[in-house]
Amino acid sequence: MEKFFKLKERGTDVKTEMMAGLTTFMTMAYILAVNPGILSASGMSFGKIFAATAITSAVATLIMGLLANLPFALSAGMGLNAFFAYTVCLGMGYSWQFALTAIFVEGIIFLLLTFLNIREAIVNSIPPSLKKAIAAGIGLFIAFIGLQNAGIIVGGATLVELNGTWWRGPAGLAMIGMVITAILLAKNVKGALLIGIIATTIIGIPFGLTTYAGGSYLPSAPYFCDFAFKEIFGSGQATFDFIVVMFTFLFVDMFDTVGTLIGCAGKSGLVQADGSIPNCKEALFADAVGTTVGAMLGTSTVTTFVESAAGVAEGGRTGLTAVTTAVLFLLALFLEPLFGSIPSAATAPALIIVGVMMITPVADIDFTDYTEAIPAFLTMLFMVCAYSISDGIMFGILSYVIIKACIGKFKEIPAMTWVVFGLFVAKIVLKALA
Repeated sequence: MEKFFKLKERGTDVKTEMMAGLTTFMTMAYILAVNPGILSASGMSFGKIFAATAITSAVATLIMGLLANLPFALSAGMGLNAFFAYTVCLGMGYSWQFALTAIFVEGIIFLLLTFLNIREAIVNSIPPSLKKAIAAGIGLFIAFIGLQNAGIIVGGATLVELNGTWWRGPAGLAMIGMVITAILLAKNVKGALLIGIIATTIIGIPFGLTTYAGGSYLPSAPYFCDFAFKEIFGSGQATFDFIVVMFTFLFVDMFDTVGTLIGCAGKSGLVQADGSIPNCKEALFADAVGTTVGAMLGTSTVTTFVESAAGVAEGGRTGLTAVTTAVLFLLALFLEPLFGSIPSAATAPALIIVGVMMITPVADIDFTDYTEAIPAFLTMLFMVCAYSISDGIMFGILSYVIIKACIGKFKEIPAMTWVVFGLFVAKIVLKALA
């Protein structure tokens, strides 16, 4: 292991790496409860999604550890799972097979872009303000979903309103969970989100809000290659929507992965003198393979998790940290009944707190420049108010290009932004003609 992972060269040892891997797993294990909870809204089986999430996380993280020799872990990304269930399936009315097909095609494109070394170039072509707004908007959207899942926010005369009995029942339990999780995070407790979910689940038992799901402790079989190409080519509208959905998955996933890699590499001291990340191509390859395999097994896009920073803080510096985390994901396959017993009121606080974590990029948006501020604001606003990540991105891109072009700042509009702008304009025209 010393020679393979270069432990001494990076100033670490086996014990430190394994503890770092355990820490990383503890901080991101909440995804095993939250991801199936979100995706099951599309009609998918909780057990199959659980298996797909655990297996895909293990495969992608193993590749990160063994091929890239980096201490980062991967799993189904928050935000895009919500886009999958609540926008593509519930909002647009397409099947979950349709969404998985879009993710599979996106994964293949990811692989090609990685091999051709142009993935970073595409990411850099998207306006920085919109990248930050997309991340922040998704954070708000996730938090809003958490409030709804817990029954804290409900439909009413004002479209949405605070539940009149928010202090009791599932809503009250979620409120307690939010307080517990917030305190744990404020005290820098490792695995705060997971501990918060477990504590809230236990508190719900005497109130009858937590019931044992039962079932076998043998791993469930995930879905496998359940795609919907007939649905995609069933009509011109479906084909166009597929393209828009696929590119939405593509762009958001790219922003998330590259940003997380840069941030975590900086904290681990692995960034080289020229600002590059060692084995960056291999790291992106792990993400691309994870997304492709995940679509084949039945889960949403896979990305590098920012929670990897927790393992880095514990001293993780090599791929052995990632390998340890991957093994723990495989072991978690045998705990599906326990994760299935967690009520939505217990996972809702995690969604809300993750929203807090994701909104931080908004601080870097230049709100003194209205050509940047207005598109960024509309991106975030429409994601929540239209209950659609894709609509938020659409209004952000459209307003960005129109405002910049109308005041003569054509040079500030990247070529790829024009391409996305054209796709959204075509979508509007097709809907108008339908």
